[in-house]
Amino acid sequence: MTKHLSNAIRELSDIFDKDSKDTFVSLYMNKGFDKNFLKRRINACKSILKESEFNNFNETIKDMQKIIKKNNDNNFALFSSHINNFNRYIPLDVKVENLLVVDSSPYIRPIVRILDEWESYTLVIINSNSAKIFSISMGSVDDIKKLSKDIMNKHKKGGWSQARFNRLRRGAIKEFFKEVIEELEKRSDERIVLAGPGTSKNKLKEMLPKTLQEKIVELIDISVEDEDKLIKQSIQLISENEKRKSSEAVNHLKAEILKEGLAVYGVKETLDAVKNGQVELLIIEKDYKLKGWICENCQYVEEGSKSTCPYCNKETSEVDVFEEILEFAERTDSKVEFTDDEQLADLGHIGGILRYK
Repeated sequence: MTKHLSNAIRELSDIFDKDSKDTFVSLYMNKGFDKNFLKRRINACKSILKESEFNNFNETIKDMQKIIKKNNDNNFALFSSHINNFNRYIPLDVKVENLLVVDSSPYIRPIVRILDEWESYTLVIINSNSAKIFSISMGSVDDIKKLSKDIMNKHKKGGWSQARFNRLRRGAIKEFFKEVIEELEKRSDERIVLAGPGTSKNKLKEMLPKTLQEKIVELIDISVEDEDKLIKQSIQLISENEKRKSSEAVNHLKAEILKEGLAVYGVKETLDAVKNGQVELLIIEKDYKLKGWICENCQYVEEGSKSTCPYCNKETSEVDVFEEILEFAERTDSKVEFTDDEQLADLGHIGGILRYK
């Protein structure tokens, strides 16, 4: 699910209408579908939009309602524009705030935030002869891989010596762990939680290549029968890990600023760096918004208000400047970290770790 969402965000960030102001409708809805909310937002938008924009909005809503009718059993995001013949429906595994936005491009901030806050990871429950590997995304299990090997647990009297038996058994366990490692290497972009009774998880960790060892978030000592409890515990661990990452990102930004290193902060400076492709990690205050304008013709963005672009004399659109920065970040393959760290507010509510100066 996470990879699917990441690809969708990248696609949506590239879409905008150069010629029109309010051509895309972005709708976020929770399962259960609040008809009153939708009706209220549609009526509010219709009362404001001008004739050409009104007509496109009206037709776009009709297109969206056809899609919603077939897919109203999920939390979802839906991005549509009748004039551009564009519809993109994305089912979501987590709740979102009900939201309808009309803009010159799809409004992606809520799904970018979901991707940041709900990190995919791999959970491994292992003992000496069996393993379950869970891929967990958006707080739910996406996939399960089961592995097992017939390994002798008792030494019978007569025949093999105890030493030979132990050597063969260790060899069999090692071969089994190699199979587990092969599966983990297929998920090498995900964080890892290792769990199980006894020392098997520790021995597996020792055998892992360094790249996978660095992905380990936690080792948990627990019975293999406590599967449901472990899944819940691992989700909590990953959530706590995400909070640590957010705090570490702000601390990294501050350290770079103090030594005049690879950092940028403040709206204009960060916007310029993101547009230039300099930003490796964009750090943004979770709920902060900033009124501004964009010229879709030349893609110039600035805070404040202007009806006409001073560079090409085209009509501008009113935007949330932070949303536009997010879109530029996605286009230039920047990572994004949302935070509620109060120290970021003193730096202009936004900043970035740079790839280069």
